[in-house]
Amino acid sequence: MNSNDRNSTPEISNVVNLRTLDYRSIWISDVHLGFKGCKAELLLDFLKTFNSEYLYLVGDIVDLWSMNKVVHWPQSHNNVVRTLLSKAKKGTRVIYIPGNHDEPLRDYDGMQFGNVIIRTCDIHTTSNGKQYLVMHGDEFDSAVKCNKLLSFVGSRAYDLILELNRTYNFLRRKLGLPYWSLSNYIKHRVNNAVKYVNRFEDAVAYEANRHNVDGLICGHIHRANLRQVNGIEYCNTGDWVESCTALVERHDGTLELINWAEQVCQKSNGRSPSLENAA
Repeated sequence: MNSNDRNSTPEISNVVNLRTLDYRSIWISDVHLGFKGCKAELLLDFLKTFNSEYLYLVGDIVDLWSMNKVVHWPQSHNNVVRTLLSKAKKGTRVIYIPGNHDEPLRDYDGMQFGNVIIRTCDIHTTSNGKQYLVMHGDEFDSAVKCNKLLSFVGSRAYDLILELNRTYNFLRRKLGLPYWSLSNYIKHRVNNAVKYVNRFEDAVAYEANRHNVDGLICGHIHRANLRQVNGIEYCNTGDWVESCTALVERHDGTLELINWAEQVCQKSNGRSPSLENAA
C-alpha cells in the first residue's frame, strides 16, 4: 500500500503544524516491548524530544515471542504505548508495519486502531520525490521464512548473548569503562554473521529494484545502516535493545540515522545511566 493514497487512509482530524516539526518523518523498529532488554526509557526520551508528520513503527515493536516465555511489562513500556497513541491523536500519521515478533498484527492489514494505521508494507515518498519501500525485513531472512525452528534457536542464542552482555557491562561499569556491545561486535567481526548481513542487504536491494523504488527502509537485523547497495538506498533503522537508533527524514527530503544512545552519552559526559541500567 502507499502512504500517499489518501483514499485508502482514514483522515486524522487533528492536523499538526508542519512548521513546528523537527522532522518530516521518523522510522523506528525492533523496540521489543515486553522483553527485559528493551531500552524503553531511552525511547521515551527520544519520542518526547522530536515530533514529525509521519512516524513509522517498522516491526517488532511488541515482542510477543518473549512474552510467551515470560511477561516483562514495567511502567516505562506502558508509557511508550501511551506516547505513541498520543502522537497519533494529536495529528502525527503513525503507521505500524508488524514484524515477525508481532506477526499476528499482520492479520489487521489496512485497519486503524486509535489513529494508528496497520500495514504489512508501505511506500513512502519523501519531500524531494524519492520513493522508499518500507518493510520490517524478516521477509528477506531465509531462516525466519523457511525454518521457524532455526529462527527460534537463533532468538534464544541472541537472548543469551544479551544476558552475557549485561553481565559483562556491569563489570565494565565497576571498572569505570564505557558500554560495549557483544552482539554488535559479533555482527561486524564474526565471518558468518558478516556474510548473513551482506546477503540480507543484497536481498533488500533486489526487492527494491523489483518494486522500481529508490530505496528500501527496514529493521529486523538490529544493525543500523544507511548506504548504497547495488544502486539502491539501503536504510536500516537499527533497534532499541542495544544501539537505540532511528532513521529520520529532514524537511528537504534527505535521510539520516540518529544514534540516540550515543547522543545521551555525550550529554552525560560519556555515561548514560538509562542505557547502562535498562533491563
